[in-house]
Amino acid sequence: MAVEPSRWGIIYNPKAGSRKTQKRWNEIRDYMESRKVVFDYVQSEGFGSVERLARTLANNGYRTIVVVGGDGAINDAVNGIMSSSADDKENIALGIIPNGIGNDFAKYWGLDEDNYKQAVDWVINRRLRKIDVGCCNFFDGEQHTNRYFINAIYIGLGARIVQISDGTRRFWGIRELSFAASMFLLLFERKLYRMHLRVNDEHIRGRIMTVCVGSARGYGLTPSAVPYNGWLDVSVIYRPELLQLLSGLRMLLKGRILNHKMVKPYRTRKVKILRAQNASVSLDGRILDRHFPLEVSIMPEAITLIIPN
Repeated sequence: MAVEPSRWGIIYNPKAGSRKTQKRWNEIRDYMESRKVVFDYVQSEGFGSVERLARTLANNGYRTIVVVGGDGAINDAVNGIMSSSADDKENIALGIIPNGIGNDFAKYWGLDEDNYKQAVDWVINRRLRKIDVGCCNFFDGEQHTNRYFINAIYIGLGARIVQISDGTRRFWGIRELSFAASMFLLLFERKLYRMHLRVNDEHIRGRIMTVCVGSARGYGLTPSAVPYNGWLDVSVIYRPELLQLLSGLRMLLKGRILNHKMVKPYRTRKVKILRAQNASVSLDGRILDRHFPLEVSIMPEAITLIIPN
């Protein structure tokens, strides 16, 4: 049976460690019902289920898929839609109601986690924009595999921070403690990784602390990137001294990290990470098993996003 074009498929991804999970969903659901929204709702059961649910909704004909969750859940939904068998997947409208610890992509568009009513209203108003999707291709030991992202890929220490933030968040469920633990790692680990990258036919070799490849602002490390210009921004960060690191954190918070002398920026359509010894990799906050080389490219206007008015 065909799905009504106006019917939303909603994926609710509960916030890790929150005791207010059910209450918040009840408030969102009650508000949508008061606005006469027609929807079907599914709740993720755990890691990886959002991708499967998004793929199922796309394959079953839903033309509006709304994710109630953070950056990781949005990434899973994008991967589910992109890997679906829907004929017109680029026209499936993706809506966001922020509900996670990490909401960098939602904040880019002016979405506020504390104002779910505004987010619902924006989905109802349905202002659409085609945005770019990043693609990371690698060989997983059996076949070539694609993973997709709409914010950024971190390689090296940036991905390690994602790992420890995720771990402390699952343990404490508190944003501030997770952030503090991440900053402790950043200040005292400052590990270097032997990397070999190719960007715009330039080979970059050496001991590098972290690399960010962003289609959007990448948690501040690619502040000039926009997810609709058909380009990837790349920030290569070498190891700073402690005082340089502290000044770099201030510049990061002010959106001026590219002016730091230990940061080398690039703009490209393709990046190849040939080697990154022992380095972790994360896509939109999701840790990727290391499989080098990685080839990162951009797919212009590959998905439709519902954006604020």
